[in-house]
Amino acid sequence: MGSLTLNTIRKSFGPIEVLRGIDLEVADGEFVVFVGPSGCGKSTLLRVIAGLEDATSGQVVIDGEAMDGVPPAKRGIAMVFQSYALYPHLKVRDNMALGLKQAGGSASEIKARVAEASTMLSLGDYLDRRPAELSGGQRQRVAIGRAIVRHPKLFLFDEPLSNLDAALRVNTRIEIARLHRELKATMIYVTHDQVEAMTLADKIVVLNVGRVEQIGAPMELYNRPANRFVAGFIGSPKMNFVEADRLGRRDAAAIGVRPEHIAVDPQAGEWRGRVLHAEHLGADTVLFVDCERIGTMAVRLFGEHRYRADDVLHLTPNPKRLYRFAPDGATLSEPPTSEAPAA
Repeated sequence: MGSLTLNTIRKSFGPIEVLRGIDLEVADGEFVVFVGPSGCGKSTLLRVIAGLEDATSGQVVIDGEAMDGVPPAKRGIAMVFQSYALYPHLKVRDNMALGLKQAGGSASEIKARVAEASTMLSLGDYLDRRPAELSGGQRQRVAIGRAIVRHPKLFLFDEPLSNLDAALRVNTRIEIARLHRELKATMIYVTHDQVEAMTLADKIVVLNVGRVEQIGAPMELYNRPANRFVAGFIGSPKMNFVEADRLGRRDAAAIGVRPEHIAVDPQAGEWRGRVLHAEHLGADTVLFVDCERIGTMAVRLFGEHRYRADDVLHLTPNPKRLYRFAPDGATLSEPPTSEAPAA
């Protein structure tokens, strides 16, 4: 079992309030991702769950047991850090086994668990190497293996892919998703990368300046953002926003439209503009178009298109895919989720 409950968690460092009353329920076996911009409090919240930081107020409950005063080693958690935190003088097998040895595990149990984890992570050929003899991706797999052997109630990941190159990030992300399916374990994962959040999570917690903006499944946040912050944070490229008065509208303070919901035509359309920059990505083409009256709009077109900088284009947003936002940023209405993206 690995359920987690956070009851109104607050954390201050002197006069600076970093966490401002976080409430959260995580079911056994869920993969939950904390996401948000730098400084939003996501890593601090993870450290409070782990017991590496004491909450100023509120309560952490793991499997129905309050963690007040319980040290990290007794919480049934295992943490994977961005920095790997491997002992350079120990071989891979000893790095993975160290926690079990310190907990007094038997030699046979330790051997079996290391063998099990190394098989899951394809580390069998590297058990007698030291960290300096491994690639960054292999080191991160060792750090994950060290967590797996402990059979924890909760796996806590603190931006584990940040030090990897793009290809390794994708591969390791796939490995973590596979491990979650195989282990059926509860995982809490911190990242600033919303692509990681969207591809890994059962449930995403969007944080901003120490508060929860929204909690939900990835596509729920994409299709039904609670406010302008979530709408702009989830999705890549991010949602375009236009102040409503520039469009002559009085039913909202701002209008939002995602780049993939804007059609392009060289001859006619609702907004005329000039291409500032074109990103040709193969499967997609992303245009940044400076439009008269409303500013720069990002447009995502599927497939390869020959548009270049300084081309004059006309943009037309799909009227069924527009979002309306109140002056305080709250979403006034969302488009229907069944509507197909604009061509």
